Amino acid sequence: MRSAGAAASALRGGGATGGANLLAVRGHNTALVLDLLRTAGAEGISRLELAERTGLTPQAVSKITARLRAERLVTEAGHRASTGGKPRTVLRLVPEAGHAVGVHVDRDETRVVLADLTGATVAGLRTPLDLGAGAEAVLGRVAGEVTALVERVLGGGGDLRATPAGPVLGVGVALPGPLDHVSGVLHRVTGFPEWDGFPLRAELARRLGVPVVVDKDTNAAALRLAVGGAGGDGTVHDGTVHGGDGAGGGRAGGSFAYLHVGTGLGAGLVIGGAVHRGARTGAGEFGHQVVQLDGPPCGCGNRGCVEALCLAAVARGDLTEAARVLGTGAGNLVALLDIDLVLLGGRTVAAAPEAFADGVAAVLAERARRTGEPPVPVRVASGGVAEGAAQLVLAPLFGRTDG
Repeated sequence: MRSAGAAASALRGGGATGGANLLAVRGHNTALVLDLLRTAGAEGISRLELAERTGLTPQAVSKITARLRAERLVTEAGHRASTGGKPRTVLRLVPEAGHAVGVHVDRDETRVVLADLTGATVAGLRTPLDLGAGAEAVLGRVAGEVTALVERVLGGGGDLRATPAGPVLGVGVALPGPLDHVSGVLHRVTGFPEWDGFPLRAELARRLGVPVVVDKDTNAAALRLAVGGAGGDGTVHDGTVHGGDGAGGGRAGGSFAYLHVGTGLGAGLVIGGAVHRGARTGAGEFGHQVVQLDGPPCGCGNRGCVEALCLAAVARGDLTEAARVLGTGAGNLVALLDIDLVLLGGRTVAAAPEAFADGVAAVLAERARRTGEPPVPVRVASGGVAEGAAQLVLAPLFGRTDG
């Protein structure tokens, strides 16, 4: 059996400054097996079921699961009655066999979470932050909080590469765009032009000594929703009520838009089950579409942007108008992309979820009446951006290459 150190090495893969695909290439078949083990949960799944659901031969599944057990990623979860012959051994993923850190760097605060292999949050912390304080101060704060959280929960004296409770696979960082997801370099973050061209991924990886992935906050949140298939609270604001049937993302190939309203306003797009970033990671700059010519100035340099109008309405306490503006922008997305679902999230939405969900749904319902189409449902998404940032690290392990 491999040592814990060897298992950690197999999980980490790549160097501290590697690209978005951080983890060792385990092969498509292994990823399929791992993902089924992840979704099976504590109840586990048998080798026969793994073979049936992946299309692999029983021999191939046995080899893969034997290797995963040797690496301590998988363990037995008991036995299940069989229709004939001896009972089947059930296997399950070991959630604590590895961890990922997710960081949401916002304009005025940072939130850090530690997640296990299933993506479940083990611990977290939130502290104030001034994104305009300069790179040295911001990176020092983020690195310090990541190290402190890992030390508190996993031990290891603050060394993310040597935690006795299980390896840290990497750190996912989500923050306002625009940015280059592949290189981890920031561009002109609205209101903070001093970050333009800053190599955030490389600098943070150098400080922490583990792989780092950087993406827009909205993309990270959308990835988490797509991987988990959980669209929100189970209430769809289109005049009907459904169960919590998920975002339609996942592997089934659905399409949805996640609209994030916080200190800024942006969108994460999932098309055909995968996060759509665009050729230059520029997709989803939803907040800076102009909806009012000669409207109020926006921090991006344009006038009459959705972000400027929506946040101004929030500031004066007019949530009805804020939701109407957000719904107008959402209607443009629906018309352009023909998406299945609109999800709402962010601190501003969380403070008044019904007002935003009902307001956006009303705009989309009116559009549907004009076009004669069924209304696109609107749902308030659960969870946060930091959890999505952790998925930037975890998703590739389970075959989600859009992570």
